[in-house]
Amino acid sequence: MSPTRQRKRVLVTGGAGFLGSHLCEKLLERGNEVLCVDNFFTGRRDNILQLLHHPHFELLRHDICQPLHVEVDEIYNLACPASPEHYQFDPVQTTRTCVLGALHVLSLAHRLKAKVLQASTSEVYGDPQVHPQTESYWGNVNPTGPRACYDEGKRCAETLFFDYYRQYGVEIKVARIFNTYGPRMLFNDGRVVSNFIIQALSGEPLTVYGDGSQTRSFCYVDDLIEGMLRLMTTANDFTGPVNLGNPVEMTMLELAQTVIEMTGSRSQLVFKPLPEDDPRQRMPDIGLALEKLAWNPAVALKDGLQKTIDHFEGLLGK
Repeated sequence: MSPTRQRKRVLVTGGAGFLGSHLCEKLLERGNEVLCVDNFFTGRRDNILQLLHHPHFELLRHDICQPLHVEVDEIYNLACPASPEHYQFDPVQTTRTCVLGALHVLSLAHRLKAKVLQASTSEVYGDPQVHPQTESYWGNVNPTGPRACYDEGKRCAETLFFDYYRQYGVEIKVARIFNTYGPRMLFNDGRVVSNFIIQALSGEPLTVYGDGSQTRSFCYVDDLIEGMLRLMTTANDFTGPVNLGNPVEMTMLELAQTVIEMTGSRSQLVFKPLPEDDPRQRMPDIGLALEKLAWNPAVALKDGLQKTIDHFEGLLGK
């Protein structure tokens, strides 16, 4: 940190996205200066409207596939579309964002001697053959399938982070983020929580893929952001990767029934074929996060879902 500045200046790439906007808020609340960088492919200006007049917030429109020349003390790299519908829209660009984006933030961190956190993903485990997934599991990923642009892109980004750590001594943190939900999810992101809520509120059938027996575990956004902030403040010798997610597993049928019940909807269920390479099970082992970060999700599913439902009701004018 510059001796003339008392506040940390923190860069958040993808800062206008779902997770990024919540992270920017929390960083400002904790007394930091925040530089939010986004190309607005999936990020939304509405997500950060309330921050634009904050004296310690700055917005820069920029694509992380291009080098970034700024001065900061810490970096959170969240830049990448995270839902299948969006990252499969332009798979080549998704891979570029994962790989070139990682190279550019790591190069910046190396030059500035800044700590840098990579928002990785549970998708690095692919369709796992180990359940629940621990950080030591290497995954079961199809490198040529339609999800590979994201899965393998994020795996390559992790490789780059650890090579910069070993070769150049860059201080890194790697978080493997599991399914996260909450206000500011996009209408059209294709994720199951937002899909079910919007369909239920609109009185449309809820789309269930496969027979609905596949499982996920859902972490409320506030819990996830707290985990990332704790990871960034851990001792320098703890790099991760560390799983951040909720270890409570449920089937898609259970989630659909919960959403219908909570919204009071009369929607029925409609079943469609399971997408290619869609994982059958997904649940984190968070033992390492408990040990190293003293972190455990605190928000119950129904409490988080209610806040998310309220958010979408507001958008729909209900």
